[in-house]
Amino acid sequence: MHRAYHRWDSPALNRPMELLVFGHAGAPVIVFPTSQGRFYEYEDRGMVGALAHHLDQGWVQLICVDSVDAESFYCEWAHPRGRLYRHDQYERYVLDEVLPFVRSQNANPFTMLHGCSFGAIHAMMFGLRYPTRFNRVLGLSGYYDIHRFLDGFHDEEVHHHNPIDIVRHLQEGQLANDLRRIEIIMAIGRDDGAAWTNHALSDALWSKGIWHAMRWWDGWSHDWPFWQQMIQRYINGAD
Repeated sequence: MHRAYHRWDSPALNRPMELLVFGHAGAPVIVFPTSQGRFYEYEDRGMVGALAHHLDQGWVQLICVDSVDAESFYCEWAHPRGRLYRHDQYERYVLDEVLPFVRSQNANPFTMLHGCSFGAIHAMMFGLRYPTRFNRVLGLSGYYDIHRFLDGFHDEEVHHHNPIDIVRHLQEGQLANDLRRIEIIMAIGRDDGAAWTNHALSDALWSKGIWHAMRWWDGWSHDWPFWQQMIQRYINGAD
């Protein structure tokens, strides 16, 4: 299996950023780590191994990015708007640096966003905010209400970042049409503490006529062995 490490000084974040690429061809999958996780987490936790066949066959290519969660949503000393500001810089890193890097390495235009737990929040935010840049969002066990990570802080800027609010306040127009084009797949355990946010987001999506797949698993299902099963099942789309 092709495996490559890359590092560069990010202009958007003003710090070095690292990532790992797995696979030689196929649809690019930008993978976000869990809470404050690192770019090598997906490999260490057996997720790359779970997709070994897909990677060897050239069906998908994984781009496992690093996080700056400790400087944004988990930076408890910063004001919530400051946390969002750092996250916005991270968005610029992904959109203006990672995506062009991917395009320079891989001509396949079908690009996916994926993450587990907090990584699913990142994947969903990028998909809902920039649907023309991506084709599929695959969120496993995500908590889709970011107020929890902003000390309950509310303002218009928060609403523009919060997945549930983005969809609930969506008006008919170009963004709504773009969101009807992207594939959204969510999977979570029925007993997961984040399950209610999946219910809320799913209800909001249906209310706006946005097709998506909401897949419920038995029990808690919030751990790597379950996510290994989920990713094998849904990487090619909703079953």
